[in-house]
Amino acid sequence: MELKLIGKVKSDKGFAIVIEDDYKEALTAMDGFSHLLVTWWANQVDQPGLRETKVLEKPYLPGPEHMGVFATRSPIRPNPICISVIDVKHIDYEHGIIETWYIDAEEETPVLDIKPYYPCSDVAREATLPEWCAGLPVCIEDSADFDWSVFFNF
Repeated sequence: MELKLIGKVKSDKGFAIVIEDDYKEALTAMDGFSHLLVTWWANQVDQPGLRETKVLEKPYLPGPEHMGVFATRSPIRPNPICISVIDVKHIDYEHGIIETWYIDAEEETPVLDIKPYYPCSDVAREATLPEWCAGLPVCIEDSADFDWSVFFNF
C-alpha cells in the first residue's frame, strides 16, 4: 500500500491547505463548493504503541469512562487517518492554496485527499447521537463559537 502526500496544512497565517505542485491541477473546477472533506494523516500521534490502542480513557468529559477508538474522533487509532469538513474561504489555483476559516489539524499535517462536500452524500437527515453528545453544535458553522473545553478531556 502506498499513500501519496498531496499537500500540507498551514496554520501560521490563518488556516490553509497548500497543495503539492504535482497536484495543483487536481483543483480544477472546485469553484462553487462551499465545503470540502479533507483526509489527513495524524502524523504527530503516529507511534507504534499508540496504533495498538483500542480503548481510550474518557476522551470526552460528558462521555463514558472508556470508549473504543472507533467510537471517537480521536487521531489515536490503528491507522491515524482523520477527516475534517472545512469551509472554503478562497482557492488560489495558481499557487495551489485552499484557504479556510479552520481545520482541526496541526501545522505541517500531511493531507492525503480532498473531496467536495455533497449534502446528498454527507448529510444524514435522521442521524442520532448518544445522549452524552447532547449540547454539541448542530453544524460546522456553530462550532466556531462552541466552548470545546467543556467537551474534551485534554
